[in-house]
Parts: sequence; C-alpha cells; structure tokens
Amino acid sequence: MEEDEPSGALLKPLVFRVDETTPPVVQSVLLERGWNKFDEQEQNAEDWNLYWRTSSFRMTEHINVKPWQQLNHHPGTTKLTRKDCLAKHLKHMRRMYGTSLYQFIPLTFVMPNDYTKFVAEYFQERQMLGTKRSYWICKPAELSRGRGILIFSDFKDFIVDDMYIVQKYISNPLLIGRYKCDLRIYVCVTGFKPLTIYVYQEGLVRFATEKFDLSNLQNNYAHLTNSSINKSGASYEKIKEVIGHGCKWTLSRFFSYLRSWDVDDLLLWKKIHRMVILTILAIAPSVPSAANCFELFGFDILIDDSLKPWLLEVNCSPALTLDCSTDVLKRKLVHDIIDLIYLNGLRNEGREASNATHRNSNIDTAKSDRGGLDAHDCLPYESLSFTSRMYNKDDSVVEKAVSVHPKAAPASQLEGEMSGQDFHLSTKEMAQSKPKIRSRHTPHKTLMPYASLFQSHSCKTKTSPRVLSDHGKAPDPQAGNFVLVFPFNEATLGASRNGLNVKRIIQELQKLMNKQHS
Repeated sequence: MEEDEPSGALLKPLVFRVDETTPPVVQSVLLERGWNKFDEQEQNAEDWNLYWRTSSFRMTEHINVKPWQQLNHHPGTTKLTRKDCLAKHLKHMRRMYGTSLYQFIPLTFVMPNDYTKFVAEYFQERQMLGTKRSYWICKPAELSRGRGILIFSDFKDFIVDDMYIVQKYISNPLLIGRYKCDLRIYVCVTGFKPLTIYVYQEGLVRFATEKFDLSNLQNNYAHLTNSSINKSGASYEKIKEVIGHGCKWTLSRFFSYLRSWDVDDLLLWKKIHRMVILTILAIAPSVPSAANCFELFGFDILIDDSLKPWLLEVNCSPALTLDCSTDVLKRKLVHDIIDLIYLNGLRNEGREASNATHRNSNIDTAKSDRGGLDAHDCLPYESLSFTSRMYNKDDSVVEKAVSVHPKAAPASQLEGEMSGQDFHLSTKEMAQSKPKIRSRHTPHKTLMPYASLFQSHSCKTKTSPRVLSDHGKAPDPQAGNFVLVFPFNEATLGASRNGLNVKRIIQELQKLMNKQHS
C-alpha cells in the first residue's frame, strides 16, 4: 500500500477476460497470480484489465479500450503472419534497403501473381544444374500447422490453386542425429509507436520424427517439423538417435548441443535478433496506432548446415498447449509476458486514468514461481551487445551458475525438480551427430546468459513496476526471460518516436553489423 493511498483503501484483484479460444495455460497462470476471471453476469462490461484470446480484435475494440485495459493483439499484424503478405513486405524492404540485410528469406513467389516469374526461374535453374535436382516447397498463404504443404522437384507435380507461396526448399538443413529441426522463437512487441521488441531467451526446437531423405519428398515426417504432424507419427514415441523420444527440445538444450562442438551460439543469436528486428520493421510503419495492446509472435527459423538462419514464417497466437514435458516452458513464458506488460501495473477501473499510470497495482506475484523484478530507469546504452559472455576456468562453478539460470535449465525444472538426465547429452550421443560445419572462433566452455542484450547493470533497490505505455521513458531491458532487442541504442530509440524513421534504423543496424564483422 502506497503512502498516498487513503487509509483503509483496498485494491481489488486484477480481472482477466477470456473466450473459448483462450489457451487454458493463460487462464491457469492468471488465476495462480491472484487474478479474477471476468463474469459478464456479475460484473459491468468494462470491469476487466486484460482480454486474452486467439483471434484478433476489431478496430472498434481497440478504439474503445479503457486506460486500465490491455488487449493481447495489435491491429494490422496479419501483414506479418500471412505468408503471402510477409513475402511481399520483405521483398519491398529488400528493394528499398538492399539484399545484404534481407538474405534470410528463401527465394519466394506469391501465387498466382508470380506464376510466370516462378516458371522462368524454375527452368533457368534446371538448365544451370543439369542433372542435379532443385527443390521447392509450396505453402497455403493462410493455413498453419503444416496443412496443405507440398514439397516437389519435378514441375509436373506443381499445381497452382488459390493463394499459395512457392519457396526454394532449404535442402541442406542442419541435422541432429540425421533429423531435421527448426526453432520456435517467441517475440513480444509491446508497442509499434514507439516500436518496442522483446525476444524470449528460451524457446522450442521442433524435430521431424523420421530421418531426412531427399529421395522421398512425400514423407512429411521427414521434411516437416510441425509438432501437430509429428506427434501422430509412428516414430514419435521411439527413442531416436541423439533426439530421444518425442519431437521437441528446449532451445537451451539445442544451444548446449551446439556449444559442445564449439559452435558460436553467440553469433547465431545475434543473427536471429537482427532477423527479428528487420522482419518487424517491414510492417511497423503501416500498423495502425493503438494504445494498450501487445502481441506475442512465434518466429519459425531453420538453421542450415553452414549455421545460417532462415526465416520460414511468423505465427500469431503461437500454440500454448502443453503436449509434452518440454512444453512446460510455455507456463513461465506466460508468467513473463504478464511481468513484461504489467511492469507498471494497471489500476482498478474505479481509479482515475492518470493515477492508473503512476501508481502501483495489486499484482500478486507471491504465487508466481519467480521473485521480484528489478526495474531499470533507462537503457544501459553505453555498451550494446546482443549477447553477453561469461567465462570461468573452474568448470564446477560455471556449471552451478548455469544450472540456476532459467535459460540453461531443463524446461521441466520450471515446475519442479528433475534429475536432468534428459538435458545433458552423453559423449556417445554427441559423437553420433556432429554438426557438419564448425564455426571458426576460439572455443569456450560455457557462457551465460547468452541472450542478454546489455551488459549487466544492477539496481540499488527493487522498485515498484512502471508503466510501459509512458513513452517518456526508455523501455526496460529485461523482464523475466524477455530481453529487449529494439530499440538497441539512443539513435534507434529516437528514430522510433514521433514517426518511425526506418532509414535511420537500418543505418544503425548496418553500423552494428559492420562493427561485429570487423
């Protein structure tokens, strides 16, 4: 209770609103944190603080949102999550700012408009390759979970129907135990005006459940990594080489595996963060202005055998179902989203809106599985580093430090103790599935946290959460496992206010890339 509160005043619990599409884990986490569920029979229509659902909101709902309310979608983000719209926007960015920045998208054609261009490219490439085969993948523009996908090499197998995109198939993916995989990276945009982007340090690695084989393009269990497909496969429960049973790892386990072969996971994280920024920049200027909303995206990224990341697609409302033990990380993900959005807390509907943005709320974090959050007054701009390293010659000390860091712990530790046997790969397992390409850098034993944006700045005192919508302040560099990737210095902070200066932001990204390259 703050000193300026009237004597005897009590703060009501925050209230969340849901519909039939809201993931059960979201409701469970909010109840665990002491929130109340909105009851339209018992409460006024405006007596809620957070409305979380899978489907998007109408623009009128955004316009009518109250100062104490939050919606879990921005308007206009289908430009990012529809495959054809994403391809068009990234093509425009490549044309405007050069191909060197936007080389992370496979060659893409939007059907049926680009049919003639695709045919010309297909036969030109076939003539150049001679007897070698080229591979393409056809995806419906609006469908998800691997539905309607066709992989082909022979043109006669390709049929144009409705809205599709056709992409060059990445035929040299990084294989682990001879299985293809991709990464699910969680990204939260807390505002487009000014643009504010956070990347989650933990995520999922999704595996195909049958060994990669270009001689059989019709085998979805070998070529598609969608969990919705592979969990129904005959090999899902089998113990697979290196992978084990199931079809998922945590991202921390994947990076631990790469580090065991001296792969520079820091460099890979930097590339992924730049990819996220450049992708969101493609639509940011055209997103309608809307207050009190945020958006969780799922970026699907494939790593090839030269350790180059490729953007496959961006998902809205990424699946938060808990299908296996690895999915437990999604529970902490939701906790951290609430911490991120309510760094400032929102007041009850009975408070004045101005007071709602300057006082503390009664967010009950005692039931959360984390401690209090250190809030920072400003970004530590003096040293931008997309990731920070920490070395230690004493392996036991490093291992102890990593074990308590949420990024490097097995996902199941989020809800209880485990032996950790699934997390540590045996020497025999790793020897059976060595990555094809090693990075050329000085090997290092361990690093932590490898997805922290900035050098550590400790706070003298724990402060009450602050309002993210107060654009007079810089956004917090971290909330839980979310780390700020944009803005990443004073120049980009200024370029994202009073209208998004994309050209200036691109220049800052190029400076950063040149500095890191040198």
